[in-house]
Amino acid sequence: MSELRFGAQLWSQATDWPGFLAAAMAAEAAGWDSVWTWDHLHAIFGPWEQPIFEGPMALAAVAARTSRVRLGLLVGANTFRNPGHTAKIATTLDHVSGGRAVLGIGGAWFGREHEAFGLDFGAGFGERLDRLDEAVGLIRRLLDGERFSHAGRFYTFTDALAAPRPVQAHLPILVGGSGPKKTLRTVARHADAWNTAGTPAEVAAHDAILRAHCADVGRDPETIERTVSFPIVLRDDPADAARAFAALCAHNGTPDAGNVPTLLGPPELVADAIRPYVDLGFTTIIARLPAPYDAETLARIGEVRAALAG
Repeated sequence: MSELRFGAQLWSQATDWPGFLAAAMAAEAAGWDSVWTWDHLHAIFGPWEQPIFEGPMALAAVAARTSRVRLGLLVGANTFRNPGHTAKIATTLDHVSGGRAVLGIGGAWFGREHEAFGLDFGAGFGERLDRLDEAVGLIRRLLDGERFSHAGRFYTFTDALAAPRPVQAHLPILVGGSGPKKTLRTVARHADAWNTAGTPAEVAAHDAILRAHCADVGRDPETIERTVSFPIVLRDDPADAARAFAALCAHNGTPDAGNVPTLLGPPELVADAIRPYVDLGFTTIIARLPAPYDAETLARIGEVRAALAG
């Protein structure tokens, strides 16, 4: 079994900065491998009017106060920025963090924030995914140091160059989403990592489609890091975990943390729920952590890692 990595996805809504930063630093101290946050301009769970921090700025601040964890958006909204701007943000984060950035990106889905701030939401979901595919290809070329011009369907570059280069020789791009026809093909063509969610059966089906796309484009599917995310709350008593999770959701004005499996209970039970994903080849497990961030879960993730290794 490949070495497992655990990521803490800190919700950036319904929080304050001291609490967010303390949770990120606690995650590093407890041995988590990565810290992630959203790229949203309005809250996406509960009332949209709730306060929310901007993602890249939050990660840059965390980078300056940590030394080991990888840092990324899960995932960046391609519609918010030109691909050149996105590449520059990721490169700057890589320098601030000393080479720990992951460029997470997706097609974007939350219309309310686009409407609120006058951002182009495109003609529909399919068009946004076509835009994503073109953007990710351009970002890869910029991160790799190419100087080039480009006249595409959505983007035009003229003698573009992104300098300095990232600290990492190959800054990884993670694409989030499981759309079978477009998103997974973009993963196969361009991504170093893929993020998805769902039951083991749903994830297995998505993985099979990704492998088919990899075969079509001549890509070794094992070169793509597979990541999966779900809410996790650790307690020795599952009932205590359920109560803690309900309180976190209530703080965010929502009944749940997404229509995905929710892992609540002792580390051994949570490990048992994760194991089918590991058997499918998923090597990075990302916990969805609503504010105000559960201290016990942050502190005890090593017990889940140990249970999976046993």
